[in-house]
Amino acid sequence: MENKSYYSKTYIPNIIKWGKATMLLGILTSFLPALVISFVYGYMPPISAIIAGTISQISVSGAFYIVEPISYFPILGIPGTYLTFLSGNTSNMRVPCSSVAQEAAGVEMGTEKGSVISTIGIAVSILVNVAILTAGAIGGNVLIGLMPAGAKEALTFLLPALYGAVFGQFAVSRPKLAVVAVIIAFGMNWLLLNGFLGFLPGTPSYAVILVSVFGSIFAGKLIYKKELAEPDKKEE
Repeated sequence: MENKSYYSKTYIPNIIKWGKATMLLGILTSFLPALVISFVYGYMPPISAIIAGTISQISVSGAFYIVEPISYFPILGIPGTYLTFLSGNTSNMRVPCSSVAQEAAGVEMGTEKGSVISTIGIAVSILVNVAILTAGAIGGNVLIGLMPAGAKEALTFLLPALYGAVFGQFAVSRPKLAVVAVIIAFGMNWLLLNGFLGFLPGTPSYAVILVSVFGSIFAGKLIYKKELAEPDKKEE
C-alpha cells in the first residue's frame, strides 16, 4: 500500500515535472541548429518554402503524432513514454525492449509494476544504444564496406523483421485481435495502392496508419467486451 502511494503521489508527479522540462529542452535543441543557421548566418529560406515543406512533412508523418503516443502508451507507461519520445528509435528499439523486459519480469503491461520495469528496460536500451551508435559512427562505415553485397541487401529487411517479431509477440496472446488488425491493415493498403484514397489531401498514407491503429483499438475493445460477457452467459 505504501509503495502504491509513493508511486502515485511522489514518483509519477516527479516524472511528469522533469519529463515536461526535458521534452521542452529537447524541442529547443532540435530547432537550435536551424535557428542558428537562419538568424546567425543568414541562410533563411523563404516563408513559402517553409510552409510547403511543413505541409508536405505533416501529410506524411503527421499521423504519427497522434497514433504513436496513444498506441504505445499502454506498453511504455508514463516514464517510458517520456524517455522514448525524447531518445527516439521508438518502434524499432524502445517498444520491443519495454515489452520484452516486462515479459521477462513476469509483470502485466499497463500496471504500476509494468511501468517501472518498462522504464528500466528503456533506460538500459538507451545506454546500450548510445554506446553502439558511438562505436558504429566510428567504425560502422568500415565494417559495412567489408560486407558482401548480399549481406548489405539483407540489412534492409531488419526493420520489417523487427515489426513482425513485435507483432508476433502480441499476436500469440491476442490471436483474434491480431487477425482483425492484419485484415484492416491489408485492406487499407489495398485501397491506397489502388488509388481509392486519392481524394484525401496530401499523401494519403496517413489514412492507412490512422484507420489501422484506431480500427484495431476499436476492434480490441469490442473483442474484450465480448470475452468479458461470455463467462456471465455461461453462468446463466
